[in-house]
Amino acid sequence: MSATDIAFGAVTDEFSPDDLETALRAMQDLGMTRAELRVVSGKNIIDFTDSQLDDVRARAEARGMTILSIASPLLKCTLPDAPPIDPHIQMDMFSSSYSFDDQPRLTRRAFEIADRTGARIIRVFSYWRTVDPARCFERVVSALRALADEAATRGVIIGLENEHACNIATAEETARLLEALDHPAFKVIWDPGNALAGGEVPYPDGYAKLPLARIVHVHVKDGVVRDHTPVWGPLGEMGIDWKGQIDALVRDGYRGAIHLETHWKGPDGNKLQGSIICGRTLKHWLQSAGVSIRA
Repeated sequence: MSATDIAFGAVTDEFSPDDLETALRAMQDLGMTRAELRVVSGKNIIDFTDSQLDDVRARAEARGMTILSIASPLLKCTLPDAPPIDPHIQMDMFSSSYSFDDQPRLTRRAFEIADRTGARIIRVFSYWRTVDPARCFERVVSALRALADEAATRGVIIGLENEHACNIATAEETARLLEALDHPAFKVIWDPGNALAGGEVPYPDGYAKLPLARIVHVHVKDGVVRDHTPVWGPLGEMGIDWKGQIDALVRDGYRGAIHLETHWKGPDGNKLQGSIICGRTLKHWLQSAGVSIRA
């Protein structure tokens, strides 16, 4: 099998949300070359000053990593005048809690942060999931189209993450959205773990519904669902056929990035060790599939 060039990285706070150097060191040891920024030093990246962003970028580059994505909290809020929020969802905040009225300010800042850090992807969502997501669909499309239009002028990509706590949770819902919003600056961050939590079999069923050319980025975590609640654990030991998913991505010619987003608390609550364990497993699968990690 000829080598496939794929970027290998992680969301830094999955290794340590408080100590960036600890996270970057562990990621470097695993051979990762891309960093995704969400929570750094206990604070969401959207709230960083310019000088703080410059420091984060310099520290990542000193470890041989470039910043691929800003894992922003855009559209991770309640949509006004919409159906009630689904009572089963878990609102993962990641040191961010913003309202609908905050979105214009956060949007401006997300684009500024992407420009300052060199990130080419801004991750966004689709508002907290309601009891009737279909009634929110057109408003979600409209909001994402506006973001994509702005991204096109700035040379970046808006990456919608399918999120089980938001209105676009599964591959089926994502595919419908992609059909409604065919925009060169709008793609999807495919998260099989979130699709599983949304009630879908992510691979092979969900993945088969997605156009490969619209996947810009893949998030990797493993889990099962118990009483409507996702339970995350060691990669390869839970409910997702990750080996099959990675082999399929490589077979189908995927050339984007694959990032660890562990979510597992780790053995005995050691999150750093948990991400190192999962990172080793993911790297092994990539190498077994013939992947050459992009520098």
